[in-house]
Amino acid sequence: MLMQQTLALDVYGTLIDTSGVLKLLDDILGEKTSNFSDLWRAKQLEYSFRRALMNRHVDFSICTKEALDFCCAALEVQLTKAQKDALMNQYKQLPAFEDVPAALQQLQVANHRLFAFSNGSYQAVKGLLEHANIIQYFDGIISMEDVQTFKPNPAGYAYFVQATGATKANAWLVSGNNFDVIGALSYGMNGVWCRRNSKASFDPMGFEPTLTIERLTDLAAAMRK
Repeated sequence: MLMQQTLALDVYGTLIDTSGVLKLLDDILGEKTSNFSDLWRAKQLEYSFRRALMNRHVDFSICTKEALDFCCAALEVQLTKAQKDALMNQYKQLPAFEDVPAALQQLQVANHRLFAFSNGSYQAVKGLLEHANIIQYFDGIISMEDVQTFKPNPAGYAYFVQATGATKANAWLVSGNNFDVIGALSYGMNGVWCRRNSKASFDPMGFEPTLTIERLTDLAAAMRK
């Protein structure tokens, strides 16, 4: 039987569905919604990567807001301040993926230690987990704001291991974002890719996930094998 392991569960795109903003976007933008949403998420991550490289850390919400402004300019979309504020507020109330509560319960029953691990601030993540009614499954929240950088900076994974009292050998990063999985693997942790999109490909950077799962509810059983 697998001994107790320490799990770093990524939040945005793994536990929490960032496409939860689509309904509000669709009400505002109509047929432009899909392109706008995809670009917004891509730029949000790109800006976090850039800021980490420049050592210019800000709250992750600033990356989200800057990406929103870029999308408006690039796609020639005129949004009012009230509309932008509504979209930013929606990011604080995104839903969990439907498989998340059952998956977290399974992992808790298996006696694993569960930590939310995110680029988002402690308060933002706490609010999301409370809104999604899943905060009770976690032993704690580890935010990259504590080390003033963003994933996949190795300092973040090192901080996670130190803050939770884990070791690289028994620490598992679980993420739907393969850059995050690669970051953890590069640091020396185990890395689980939750491949929520069946068309997604893993980046060919010389690393392979410790485990690949299609749904988070596959994880507890996969770790026992």
